[in-house]
Amino acid sequence: MRRLAEACERIAGTTKKLEKIAIVADYLKSRAPEEAPVSAVFLGGRPFPAWEETTLQVGGSLLWKVVAELSGKSDQELTAVYRRHGDLGAVAAEVLPERRAGDELSVVEVQNCFHQIATARGPAAKSALVRELLSQASSLEAKYIVKIITGDLRIGLKESLVEEAIAKAYGGTLAEVQRANMLLGDIGDTLRFAAEGKLGQARMRLFHPLGFMLASPAESAEEALSYFENAVVEDKYDGIRAQAHVSDGEVRIFSRTRDEITESFPELPDALAGLPDDVILDGEIVAWSYLAGETGRALPFSALQQRLGRKKVSDEMMRRVPVAYVVFDVLYANGELLIDRPLRARAQLLDGLLAAERKLVEPRSREAQGQLRFEPREATTAKVIRSPLFVAASPENLDRLFEAAQERGNEGLMIKDPESVYTPGRRGKSWLKLKRELATLDVVVTAVEYGHGKRIGVLSDYTFAVLDGERLVNIGKAYSGLTDAEIAEMGKWFLEHTVEDQGFRLIVEPKIVIEVAFNNMMRSDRHESGYALRFPRIVRIRTDKLPEEADTIERVREIYEGQSSN
Repeated sequence: MRRLAEACERIAGTTKKLEKIAIVADYLKSRAPEEAPVSAVFLGGRPFPAWEETTLQVGGSLLWKVVAELSGKSDQELTAVYRRHGDLGAVAAEVLPERRAGDELSVVEVQNCFHQIATARGPAAKSALVRELLSQASSLEAKYIVKIITGDLRIGLKESLVEEAIAKAYGGTLAEVQRANMLLGDIGDTLRFAAEGKLGQARMRLFHPLGFMLASPAESAEEALSYFENAVVEDKYDGIRAQAHVSDGEVRIFSRTRDEITESFPELPDALAGLPDDVILDGEIVAWSYLAGETGRALPFSALQQRLGRKKVSDEMMRRVPVAYVVFDVLYANGELLIDRPLRARAQLLDGLLAAERKLVEPRSREAQGQLRFEPREATTAKVIRSPLFVAASPENLDRLFEAAQERGNEGLMIKDPESVYTPGRRGKSWLKLKRELATLDVVVTAVEYGHGKRIGVLSDYTFAVLDGERLVNIGKAYSGLTDAEIAEMGKWFLEHTVEDQGFRLIVEPKIVIEVAFNNMMRSDRHESGYALRFPRIVRIRTDKLPEEADTIERVREIYEGQSSN
């Protein structure tokens, strides 16, 4: 573990990409066959390979307490150190005592301990194991053990650079390494294949999510159609992106952040389990009204919000907030990864897969043409819907489709090149999104927090409020939209106008008005206002407005009711 930590220090000490790759390659080649794969996983910032379901379930507060106990430092002393570094691993390196000379920890021993922590039940048992591990580590080793536990090395090293280092160290091409890692979901296994010269033998391992292809925004229909001809067009739904893996009747669903979310939607596995082949589907989970016409319609995200993050979903909740899985792509089927095929070919395969499902029936209405849906038997039956496809060859066509999508209550349009391949994790001009204008609110900053990473020691996270009569009620927090110069200038002001210093967080005089944009609004107990904003960002500082001119809770209710009625 010492040599891994030393390599990480060298990696952190350079900004040159090629130098980082060379350091990783040299380090991996120097390790024993049983250590190199584990090291590759750790260098990717993970305690375990991506495909494994294992999680440590060790939060920041538990780590903080263990570091405090081992160091003998008070909360105030630790907070002061954290403000300097903005990283708990760096804090551990500074405050933990050096261990006595003895046997060194190996990376394999550290990962074995991680497995013990993952299987331990309860905070007390986990704390004891973390404490024992850190007490055996040097301060430098502890620094990177904590970083791996938190899942962020912060040394300017991404897994993509580890892939490049493996190609450099073992002689495979970068494309071969990338493909093997995508199929296996395990950078350590990828290293083993590379070391044995067998990268071409890697096969798809289901139930680990692939990266999602991303879309770029388009400002207008004219711009969207300037990138390619004969665009394929779909509605852009206001839900959550979801990748469904199906094999032998088993179904798991993953979010865009690659977290498994199957528990939140227990009606969907039954809906998908009957598919005839092992498949990976890409689509959107949306709250769905089954009462709006023959095939129903999507509801605003605020309705779906009630289903998110729940480990137990009652029959009553499923009746009250039914969902549908709107499928628009297939990534794997018939034992073949399909991402290198053009969209038009994948769409044809998807139509065939869904048509083969016995429980799916073709809708009769012309409006619903292109969809496949479940025969509704009861209120909790979930739909699997083939996202309807349209073709647009002119801006006028696209404008009409955009208006129709908004009339159906959807966000806007997805515009896709029919010849495009599926590029996991990448954003290009092959997929475009055309959405309605974001709503905005003028709000008052009530608290600020110190940032992380590049914004260590910088007051960059703003909590803001709207007026409820004469008092302010918080409604959200944003940390993007301002320039570094604006953040620095505002940071000085906030330090001079702090009402209460809570360590990481400062309560400030409510005098600064900012304009924030957001995608939509939902009811939430998280904030005193009773509402929360989805994807808020700062548009500008309203130096022309006084706090008493900020938007009111009545305006918030108007926006919420307006979006709910769409």
